[in-house]
Amino acid sequence: MAIKRINKSEQSFGSASMTDLMFLLLIFLLVATTMINPNALKLVLPKGENQLKEKAYTSVSIDKNLNYYVEMQPVELDQLESVLQQKLAGEETPTISLHTDNTVPIQNVVDVMTIATRNNYQLIMAIQKK
Repeated sequence: MAIKRINKSEQSFGSASMTDLMFLLLIFLLVATTMINPNALKLVLPKGENQLKEKAYTSVSIDKNLNYYVEMQPVELDQLESVLQQKLAGEETPTISLHTDNTVPIQNVVDVMTIATRNNYQLIMAIQKK
């Protein structure tokens, strides 16, 4: 009399739960990356008609709290000239693009203009199109 086992274990792998986990992980990563703030300054630029985008330039920014930045790196005003000299050394036509919030006093803009004039840098004032 041959007795057969009724309960036989299956040797297969169910991948449905693994795909559910991967799908949930993908959704989590997509949502998480949209909540990450980019490394940029929030400036409300003055409005104007003409914009120049032809040349390569070094970006200098002044935010509404009067903090200075060169290529998104914070810099003190008294160190601004030496940092710009290091960044623009060896360039044929050194150009600075000045990004300032529209609430920044004009004296702070003139300080950067003075540094540019003293070192023979070309200066472009960044604006927002009307």
